[in-house]
Amino acid sequence: MEAEVKTPENIDEIERKDKLTGTVVKTMLGGAVVDFGMGIPGFVHISQLQSEKVNKVEDVVQVGQSVDVWVKRVSPKKDRVELTMIKPLALEWRDIKEGMAVKGTVSHLEKYGAFVEIGAERPGLVHISELAHGYIRTPGEAVSEGDEIEVKVLSVNRRKKQIKLSVKALLEDPEKVTKEAVQEFQEQEDDKPVPTAMEVAIREAMERSKQENTSTSKPKKGQASNNELEDIFSRTLNKKVKTAAE
Repeated sequence: MEAEVKTPENIDEIERKDKLTGTVVKTMLGGAVVDFGMGIPGFVHISQLQSEKVNKVEDVVQVGQSVDVWVKRVSPKKDRVELTMIKPLALEWRDIKEGMAVKGTVSHLEKYGAFVEIGAERPGLVHISELAHGYIRTPGEAVSEGDEIEVKVLSVNRRKKQIKLSVKALLEDPEKVTKEAVQEFQEQEDDKPVPTAMEVAIREAMERSKQENTSTSKPKKGQASNNELEDIFSRTLNKKVKTAAE
């Protein structure tokens, strides 16, 4: 995402990497002076005019030219602002931390993984085993060049300038989700109250009575089987009393 141009009113509002727009008011052997509308001109060293080598300042900028610059260093006590015309990296090596999540764009694919531009000096690598939870034969089965994805920094080696990334570290594992769902269902089942022996006996007796009634003629509406219910309760209570006596 392109940074917005900042229009500070005083030097205390200026921060490193802020984007400013100014006008070249002077050129010299060592660089160019830029007025960005705050009364304090900023200085762009010749090495900061562009990424390629510059032999002469006037080959890149001219007096009166409008330029976009970024704050490289600011010293409020000295009223000094050092600028650069080279767009700064979104992530410098010191900014990249293990475990942080960043967004990036897939720059190219290899058999062993995908390279992702995250705004650092070099793209990071997502190994094929870190692209998805399940097995994939090629990186192209998970991502394509140009895809914008979110990745997690697994490790960073400043000396070798290597960044290892992961996509699946930010995704839920389907197998884990399934196990958790089964466990939750089991816990819910375990929390259900266990019926007493009497409740079980009554249910069984009522079910048998229902089956017997179905196999015979259907009773008329309004005729209740009071005798059957009394018999059910009587047998159940007798069974409980007998069990208690034993």
